[in-house]
Amino acid sequence: MKQKFLVVLMSLFLSIPVLKAADVRVENEDVKNKTEMKEADKLVVVWTSGDKEVAMKMVFMYTYNAKKQGWWDDVTLLVWGPSSKLLSEDKDLQDYVKKMQESGVHVMACKACADQYGVANKLNALGIKVKYAGQDLTKFIKERKVVTF
Repeated sequence: MKQKFLVVLMSLFLSIPVLKAADVRVENEDVKNKTEMKEADKLVVVWTSGDKEVAMKMVFMYTYNAKKQGWWDDVTLLVWGPSSKLLSEDKDLQDYVKKMQESGVHVMACKACADQYGVANKLNALGIKVKYAGQDLTKFIKERKVVTF
């Protein structure tokens, strides 16, 4: 009887560190999952089209609602290429971008592209951060979810 009692007691005693190690593993996995969720909740929409209908019916509609509806925590619209020229000329698109900015969407434009079209100052005047964006795009691709239109 004493022997059985000692075996049970030893088994119980030896399992305590194992349980603690399992708890640490679960906590580490929870931290990892939270980190992954945070990274997964960052979206960058790269808008390259010079077509207003594509902008209004797809790019802007999705980008705005992605932030407003809480589908993504962090949403960035990157204006790239022909879209920079279109945005600089079109009041409807400018108003929509302002609405997106007010909802919390970060809007930035590629300076190299904007300079090619001579519209960097116009985009800056709209409150858009205009900067050389090649490195930013590379970082976005590595760290966030990126869609292009």
